[in-house]
Amino acid sequence: MSSSESREDESKEEEKDNEANKLLQHQSSSSSDNEEEVAYESGDKITIVDFDYVEGDEDSTVTPPFSWKKLWMFTGPGFLMSIAFLDPGNLEGDLQAGAIAGYSLLWLLMWATGMGLLIQLLSARVGVATGRNLAELCRDEYPNWARYVLWFMAELALIGADIQEVIGSAIAIQILSRGVLPLWAGVLITASDCFFFLFLENYGVRKLEAAFAVLIAIMGLSFAWMFGDTKPNGKELLMGILLPRLCSKTIRQAVGVVGCVIMPHNVFLHSALVQSRKIDPHKKGRVQEAINYYSIESSVALFVSFMINLFVTTVFAKGFYGTKQAKSIGLVNAGQYLEEKYGGGLVPILYIWGIGLLAAGQSSTITGTYAGQFIMGGFLNLRLKKWLRALITRSFAIVPTIIVAIVFNTSESSLDILNEWLNVLQSMQIPFALIPLLTMVSNEQIMGTFRIGPVLERVAWTVAALIMVINGFLLFDFVLSEVKGLLFGFIVSSCTAAYVAFIIYLVSRSGALPSAWVNRLPNGFSLTKN
Repeated sequence: MSSSESREDESKEEEKDNEANKLLQHQSSSSSDNEEEVAYESGDKITIVDFDYVEGDEDSTVTPPFSWKKLWMFTGPGFLMSIAFLDPGNLEGDLQAGAIAGYSLLWLLMWATGMGLLIQLLSARVGVATGRNLAELCRDEYPNWARYVLWFMAELALIGADIQEVIGSAIAIQILSRGVLPLWAGVLITASDCFFFLFLENYGVRKLEAAFAVLIAIMGLSFAWMFGDTKPNGKELLMGILLPRLCSKTIRQAVGVVGCVIMPHNVFLHSALVQSRKIDPHKKGRVQEAINYYSIESSVALFVSFMINLFVTTVFAKGFYGTKQAKSIGLVNAGQYLEEKYGGGLVPILYIWGIGLLAAGQSSTITGTYAGQFIMGGFLNLRLKKWLRALITRSFAIVPTIIVAIVFNTSESSLDILNEWLNVLQSMQIPFALIPLLTMVSNEQIMGTFRIGPVLERVAWTVAALIMVINGFLLFDFVLSEVKGLLFGFIVSSCTAAYVAFIIYLVSRSGALPSAWVNRLPNGFSLTKN
């Protein structure tokens, strides 16, 4: 071979490498920097076996054909993500919607789950295409002051969700022990169980995913049993799904149904979970293949979560819609009301409810701890041992939860009020997960050829805006009813102004606003990273 031909071949190889590096610039840079925190170490990732590999077929741009075996290998992250759609806070929203609105909000539950699916698919897309989770991308794309604010907001949302989840588990333990174990004891048991399940991760990601699959199966069987026991009206159920209905008396429940679906920490979590599979970033076909399989798996997982939420809503619609208990029912007294309404049987419905609630609480607290590790590691670039990160993130939630359990142990109404405050706290954080996500997934420099197209981008921003407006209504309604006094009102108004200003700043960096608007922003809103 002549020297000119040799140089030409070398040039072609160099061009191919450059194209691959440009496609996933962030992933390439992060993998070469051993000092950076990563979601999964290389040795912890699951290797995807190529069942359809043909020797000599090395076209990296072609997406391999569908394979059921490969779909099974990619199955796992979506079901872990779906746990957030089944946490005790969601179950409380379901039972209250059923008791107060009957079957009329089932259509909204279905569409809200669909909106949640879109957001989670975008989160998975970011994680697969960049090889980094959303928290890590935020660390690089925003100025230091902004990323610290985003981290603080994400931690607040996680603590709020975690308190609800741990309290839910503690209530379930109290039910199953017939009141022998107080709420604070249930909190401690839940905290220790969480470390046991995280210990499973040392034996491989698939073992942990299998444990979650068992918990989801327990939830599904428990609430399906309740559904079969109570025999809801099939015709009204079908009408509730297909016929959109909304009235002034059910507005608050409708807002709660939508608000419970999008959990800020879950957006960060899913972008990290998808990195548990080993995918060659230099092969566009393999990246697209992973996105396709994760999309299928996530859709199936959220369909399962929708059915479980449907079971809970219809059980309480059948039993309590139009009764005097409807407005007073909550997570704390739901088991007691079910026992009074349906009594015993072969297996008392109280215990079936307790088992399902315990599975929901345990699984969601574990994913919450998991999310906390990714959020803290991603935003702050902390390289800590897994047990230490788990201890730190667990302590953030367990300490305030124990205080809550001791203070509110004997008061059902106080726990319900606390739950309302926690829902508002999480609603406030939703823009700080959705806006960065849409900013990243629409950015060609970050996503390369895998950035979303203009049509999907408009749809995603519309869905995000709708979710934020609905949660904004919940926040506004809550503030109007709770804020009393001039000083408190002034503090809330000042915080609201800063809150709105930060949202405008994030949107201005996303490119969603017209450039003429961005140019009119104050000098303090610099769009460059400091």
